[in-house]
Amino acid sequence: MKIVIAGVGEMGIHLAKMLSGNGHDITVIDAEPKALAEVASLADVITVEGDSTTFAVLRKASVRKCDLFIAVHPVENTNILSAIMAKQLGAKKAIARIDNNEYLEPNNKEMFINMGIDYMFYPEKIAAEEVITLLGHTSTTEFVDFSGGRLSLVVFRLEPTSPLVGRELSSFSVDEDAAYRTVAISRDGKTIIPHGNDTYMVDDMVYIIARHDSVSEIMALSGQRNVDIKNMMILGGSRIGVQIAQEIQENVNIKLIEYNADKAYRLAEQLEKTLIINEDGRNTEAMMEEGLSNMDAFVAVTGRSETNILTAMLAKRMGVKKVIAEVENLNYINLADSVGVDTIINKKMVSASNIFRFTMSTDVLAIKCLTGSDAEVLEFIVKPNSPATKSTIGEMGLPEDVIVGGLVRGDKVYIADSNTQINAYDRVVVFAMPSSIDSIGYYFN
Repeated sequence: MKIVIAGVGEMGIHLAKMLSGNGHDITVIDAEPKALAEVASLADVITVEGDSTTFAVLRKASVRKCDLFIAVHPVENTNILSAIMAKQLGAKKAIARIDNNEYLEPNNKEMFINMGIDYMFYPEKIAAEEVITLLGHTSTTEFVDFSGGRLSLVVFRLEPTSPLVGRELSSFSVDEDAAYRTVAISRDGKTIIPHGNDTYMVDDMVYIIARHDSVSEIMALSGQRNVDIKNMMILGGSRIGVQIAQEIQENVNIKLIEYNADKAYRLAEQLEKTLIINEDGRNTEAMMEEGLSNMDAFVAVTGRSETNILTAMLAKRMGVKKVIAEVENLNYINLADSVGVDTIINKKMVSASNIFRFTMSTDVLAIKCLTGSDAEVLEFIVKPNSPATKSTIGEMGLPEDVIVGGLVRGDKVYIADSNTQINAYDRVVVFAMPSSIDSIGYYFN
């Protein structure tokens, strides 16, 4: 697929690296030569210097021949204009990064579609929604719904108290009445597609596909207790922090810590039911005085990965039950994980999940790029006469690093095993490693 990316910020670089690594033909546009040199050193891309809101530059980037145009400049208006122009010049699909909720309202969204923008995404809003979901499932590190919530991906770290520790996966064999299935284990930085003789170990990150009605049962297996969030502290008045507060301040007592005095004052006017405190989150004594140890949850979203990790460590040490940190520096993710941060949020990765499906050669309903693993979870609607409908899962010949977790057929939900027969129009949830992403669509389309 020929893809043009306009804008070489953190998002643009991440997308360029990810998509070029999947064999796509990538062209990157930016007005800054240094930014282009940086992305060229990190990924196999063609660079075009110039303003992506000019026809000359878009033509130079061969936008008329591209399958997908992605505008990810820091400036929203630049993205919108670039995407509209690219579509008019012949791009098959155009995507734009935005930072305005108003644009996502149904009537406004339709207007942008009519202008040629196929999809708009707001990274901070996506990240905030993910945080809010996780606050409702405090014993998990990631939680994703598929098929309208009838199937869920539940991710958690095994505590020493977990009943799974020391047991073989074969002791939890899948049958026709099964409510869940382990689809992967992350251990020592490696993702393992499990087999029957694999054993659960303390500190394993376990990935489970489950029926909606079994989620509570699964959370108990982690060895952790789910907690109702009544009191919470947000560090950082960023867009993510504001989005979270706006959504849940009616039901949760929130303290939002903001270092900048002017910004804190503006937030106090904007968030009427959130207590805004002008303080430096790195000041341990001040955080203690503000009642950090009494919080049920702590969310660090300052925009600085180092600050978020350090304050999250403090919160964890003070006994806060659920700790979430925004870590935008991908090099720090393993560090944050190793020091006990419960959940890591990364805007680049959550946005990539929304964009990635547009790059698939086959139809994909949803895709989730996982933070704690290099794997992806995909949802397909099975087409008539596709290979999946002609044999059981065990006989399909799926790659070894691919596993079908479950499927939805009408009103019924099934956890899959090797003997499961997939039918046309089933909604199938699949866990796959990067090496097989491009090939698995063949089986279901």
